Amino acid sequence: MRKSTLRIFSLLLVSALAAAMHTERAGGVAAGDLWCVAKNNAQDDALQAAIDWACGPGGADCRPIQQGGSCFDPDDIQSHASYAFNDYFIKNGGAEAACNFSGTAALISLNPGHGSCQFPSSSSSKSGSVLSATNGSTVGLGPYADLNSSPSISCWDCSIWSFVGVLYVVLTALL
Repeated sequence: MRKSTLRIFSLLLVSALAAAMHTERAGGVAAGDLWCVAKNNAQDDALQAAIDWACGPGGADCRPIQQGGSCFDPDDIQSHASYAFNDYFIKNGGAEAACNFSGTAALISLNPGHGSCQFPSSSSSKSGSVLSATNGSTVGLGPYADLNSSPSISCWDCSIWSFVGVLYVVLTALL
């Protein structure tokens, strides 16, 4: 009887921890670092028009995606659009509305920076300064999941429930 009571207690403790750690922004986007990137299935002409706007009237700093810039490589429209979109997004306070570009952009929670090409995150815009985001867990701009079906993607739930599951297994094994 004592062991089952301890297991129930450990399950309640783990659930409380998960609930305390699970906070979300309005719109269903998990709190934390976010980046605005080009959707992988956006048409090249739509991406080019969005880049032209972001780098022109939008005021994004597109020097890093010019030849010789730190984010020129890979030299493809999707990578360049992602950098321009993210710069515009950050300069506009990391607001979800600043990551649309006629439906060609989406928010992600994985840093798209690579090598010397660093993308600032939404949390850097909240501090009033734009800093390079270097969290040690960057991923390249390689093929994205199909982002067309959702305006934003986050795996906050995935990581929380993985943590909860591991914690529960450990606690029950110890009890």
